[in-house]
Amino acid sequence: MSSIVEPSDLVVVTRYTRGVIGPSLGTAGTVKDGGRIRTVTPPGCWGPMITPIFAGGHEVSWPVAVEGAKVGDAIAISIEQVAVRSRATSSGTMITKRAAFGSDPFVDRKCPACGTPWPETRLEGTGPDAVRCATCGAECSPFAFDEGYTITFDDERLMGLTVDARVAHAFALDARAVAALPEGSEQHPILVYEPHTIPGTLARLRAFIGNIGTIPSTDMPDSHNAGDFGAFLVRASHKFALSEQELEEHRTDGHLDCDSVRAGAILVVPVKVDGGGIYMGDAHANEGDGELSLHTTDITAAVEVRVDVLKGVHLEGPVLLPVAEDLPWIARPFTTEEIERGRTLGARYGVQVQADVAPVQFIGTGPTINDATDNAIGRAATLLGISQAEVRNRCTISGDVEIARLPGVVQLTMLAPLDLLDRAGLGDLARRQYGLYLPAEDGGQ
Repeated sequence: MSSIVEPSDLVVVTRYTRGVIGPSLGTAGTVKDGGRIRTVTPPGCWGPMITPIFAGGHEVSWPVAVEGAKVGDAIAISIEQVAVRSRATSSGTMITKRAAFGSDPFVDRKCPACGTPWPETRLEGTGPDAVRCATCGAECSPFAFDEGYTITFDDERLMGLTVDARVAHAFALDARAVAALPEGSEQHPILVYEPHTIPGTLARLRAFIGNIGTIPSTDMPDSHNAGDFGAFLVRASHKFALSEQELEEHRTDGHLDCDSVRAGAILVVPVKVDGGGIYMGDAHANEGDGELSLHTTDITAAVEVRVDVLKGVHLEGPVLLPVAEDLPWIARPFTTEEIERGRTLGARYGVQVQADVAPVQFIGTGPTINDATDNAIGRAATLLGISQAEVRNRCTISGDVEIARLPGVVQLTMLAPLDLLDRAGLGDLARRQYGLYLPAEDGGQ
């Protein structure tokens, strides 16, 4: 990867990809180890989906190299800010238009009338027929809503409310401003479709980043940088086709759609090209676990992260240290009272209590939820140096598995022994995240 000569304490990114990430892009600069990256991310999903020039389902920030990061290292991304800028967005369940793509509507788009691949387009008016081929004038978006809605946000971005046809139309007339698209964004704002089902529905908001991490070691569509969406690249007919082995080798699972990847969380990601290539995008105002409609509230967001290189920490996929309140109840750090109860019980039976533990989440992805769970279990076993059976047992009685996205992204939470996390190079990071400091007198909590 190319890099500037002098790394900076802060790299500000104002350039965005057209749906593809990988080594061929180069970088927007190099940030110092311990430095920060700041950007304003355009919405992912629906806007890029109806913009046929894109070869992926998102519009993410140009990658940034991290000083000293080499293949086989990891990078800890501390998420410091995810601030919603959009006033409203549109989303919903989707249908595809078969004549407007080849093997994948997110990737190999074409005009259904003149056949131009990845055509330049313009907007004519509003509504679901507004995206027009610049060559022949035909409507050429590969996606439409099955049932869609438009949702607006209060000034503090704490609550959302779905609107009726009248308000949705008013937003569509000023769609780019309402969406707060950054100047460099090339997507058509999805608000122009003006969907308006379920008006009057209230929703709690809590913004997060849906696609963030290091670039894969080969060029691929940004939305397909995960084991579930990436499965559609296997034996595809377009130029981004991969074998199953190549997908496993190159992907970095940045497309998480995990609502715990929010301000205060730490995401630890593998480095598969020198410099890492940190990118981010696909921010959402909210999401319920599973993202059941496959899409949620895409927004423009101001994002700032800190990056720290973890030398020699080899990961097969992302590891997440969420904000403590986002952890499942069963896998939260033990309180002093709980530890004392455990030690009393241990004294009764002559068993040494293993109290020096910390929560950690292993991200797993795959074509199905079961595949993703097996992937996370395998990654946990490899990193911690224990059997998959031990992972399953620990995650059953003091852990959890949560669905980030259907069909195949999960968060496997474990209260892991700190000596195992120390050996893996993540112990100190977990201690800092959860305030776990060991009293000197007994070497334990």
